[in-house]
Amino acid sequence: MNNSFNHIISVAPMVDKTDRHFRYFARLLTKKTLLYTEMITAHAIIHGDRKRLLDFNPIENPIALQIAGSNPNELYKAVKIVEEWNYDEINLNAGCPSDRVSGNMMGASLMAYPELIAEMISSMKSATKKPVTVKHRIGISSSKVTSSFMPSGYFNDLGHLSNFMSIVNKATPARNIVHARIAILEGLSPKENREVPPLDYDMVYNLKKEFPDSSIEINGGIKTLDDIHEHLRHVDSVMIGREAYSNPAFMARFDSLYDSNPKEQLTRRDVIQGFIPYIQNLESKGENTHLALSHTIGLFQNQPGSSLWKRLISTPSKGNKSTLLIEALASLPKDVLDKEI
Repeated sequence: MNNSFNHIISVAPMVDKTDRHFRYFARLLTKKTLLYTEMITAHAIIHGDRKRLLDFNPIENPIALQIAGSNPNELYKAVKIVEEWNYDEINLNAGCPSDRVSGNMMGASLMAYPELIAEMISSMKSATKKPVTVKHRIGISSSKVTSSFMPSGYFNDLGHLSNFMSIVNKATPARNIVHARIAILEGLSPKENREVPPLDYDMVYNLKKEFPDSSIEINGGIKTLDDIHEHLRHVDSVMIGREAYSNPAFMARFDSLYDSNPKEQLTRRDVIQGFIPYIQNLESKGENTHLALSHTIGLFQNQPGSSLWKRLISTPSKGNKSTLLIEALASLPKDVLDKEI
């Protein structure tokens, strides 16, 4: 399989989820997985608080920045700015179905304009030597977005997707990350767009057959290590979304994809002990530690002690939140804390 970035698995960009706190936490569970930022608009990078938007801890590498935009010149400027930060990859969002995004000619609505996507990718590539990738859906349905490429307002078959890919690939993105659902731009919330349109993995597999020299990563509804292994029989790499967030212990299995005999045996105690200094550092700076801890709520999913863990980290505390983590190590079932994840 062709793999342009030399990675096998990634954790998807998720708004209000994959912030710097979650990424630090994720890195305690997986050392090699490619992590993504939340989506950031090119406009925000150019005009906003760049340090707040772009700073990250070096422990988070390898890390990709996802950018949304629709203007090639604006994307060039944004990527030039981002060069000051050591991101491993820059990704163009052409798959988000949110009204707020697609209504501003960004995200999934761009799939009606593959020539524009290719122009944006080329513009981004001219601003950086880092790999530039694109994330999109297998199709799109919209009564408001039409174009010469998509006059009917929708496409949902392999022929259209292949034509789309042929045009986008003129700009030679380093990788196409393909969410195996169409995006329905009216009538569904972003959450429903992750659940209601049916998954069609075969369409992504067939796309790889048609473009064997392109690096293709599959995304959508992937929840088990067996699922990952099956997908890797057909495509180059796999992106995990909500399952990595709701069941973070799942990420502890990812490094086995790179090394079938990993030396480190990771436990939930290890993860909590690794996160305590991070929380203490936030406390010393007067930062909001509740937000950081909220990303860990699923650490004991389907395990004895899950309710106690959720209650402990959610407890309002006049003292430091780090003390709650120390309390958790004393209170949670030792056999669960010390069992290899």
